[in-house]
Amino acid sequence: MSQVTSNSSRFNLRAQVVQTLLKVQQGQSLASILNTQLNQVAERDRALFHELVLGTLRQWFALKSISLPLLSKPLNNETVETCLYVGLYQVLCTRIAAHAAISETVDATKQLGFPALSGIVNAILRRATRETDDFQQGLQQAHGLPSWLFKRLKKDWGEQTESLCQSLKQVAPLTLRVNQRHIGRDAYLVKLQSLEIQARACTLSEAGIVLEQSVQITQLPGFEQGWFSVQDEHAQLCATLLPDLNDKIVVDACAAPGGKTAHLLEKFKPAQLIAIDQDPSRLVRVTENLNRLALDQSHTEILAADATQWTPAQPVDCIVLDAPCSATGVIRRHPDIRLLRQSTDIAQTIELQKQILDHMWQQLKVGGTLLYITCSILKAENEQQMMKFFAENPNAKEIKIDADWGVEQTHGRQLLPQAQSGDGFYYCKIQKIA
Repeated sequence: MSQVTSNSSRFNLRAQVVQTLLKVQQGQSLASILNTQLNQVAERDRALFHELVLGTLRQWFALKSISLPLLSKPLNNETVETCLYVGLYQVLCTRIAAHAAISETVDATKQLGFPALSGIVNAILRRATRETDDFQQGLQQAHGLPSWLFKRLKKDWGEQTESLCQSLKQVAPLTLRVNQRHIGRDAYLVKLQSLEIQARACTLSEAGIVLEQSVQITQLPGFEQGWFSVQDEHAQLCATLLPDLNDKIVVDACAAPGGKTAHLLEKFKPAQLIAIDQDPSRLVRVTENLNRLALDQSHTEILAADATQWTPAQPVDCIVLDAPCSATGVIRRHPDIRLLRQSTDIAQTIELQKQILDHMWQQLKVGGTLLYITCSILKAENEQQMMKFFAENPNAKEIKIDADWGVEQTHGRQLLPQAQSGDGFYYCKIQKIA
């Protein structure tokens, strides 16, 4: 316990934010460290801590691009650069009083061991308060992505790239998927309205609701009773693209944390549903989710297994393959991806996707369906991966997705992240014909 108190008393809130951001720069995902970091912050400051960490990550490369020209020579100091970005984020993107933002951030720079450089931070932040409009405009115009990712998007999406970059800077809406085994969507909307919680029905998903104000998820009506899950609207489309799975054998091939597994059980009664994932710790979440949703698990098996090698006892009717990917389509929800993902990761991911696809394809019955899904917006992981797959598998036939959402690709459909709507997802539906 002494560790926590000494930590909190020695460092102000901005210094704690900077320490968390440094861990992300060293390759740790925010999901893996956030709770531990939050526990070291005083209860009253947690909301602000959360906002400063996520907001700075969201604007990271935009903040970098506006601050570089202001430095007569590069800082070559991760800690001080991070202090500078956290300071600029407060001055340009929040309602925090400028004098408080500046003094707290300058103090943080000193507390973290760089008093000699705190003057530079002070000078740049003061300049930003004098020239706020210019700085905000610079922030707005910056694409805000690492340059390798921006180049890839430009190659893939051409003229759409600019609006795509702006979309990725937004905060994604909080979306629920109503568990229709318990309650209908309209009935649930009525319950929310009676509590004066602002919400609206999704347009693409018939089970989806967008919450239009911030809420404590566990405090929403029916949380304990399993009336809903939190799931992006575009991710909810998965179950609508599948054939009738009643009495069929189904595999959810990369199942954790279990959103799709649960949705399948809400919509169908398969003869057997096998959910596999190679990370046993993440499979705990699948079980917890199915239990809270009170879904019938008598025909469900949850297995820690490697999708490049695992073989079922008999060929299966349907495989849902939410393949490992760059997760570039969900950057709004996980802004640390901007820093964590490297250009060299992409080729390895594409190879892993191919191995899983090739192996799982062999487990499918003739006449069976494989739904290939990613939460990526890179064509190399999506359309191009499918082009290779169809070229190498003459027994595969694409079932065109007849929909008015997304962008039709050579194979499959691509949804791009949209303001106040869903994330970037790709779907391609394949039937085994021989």
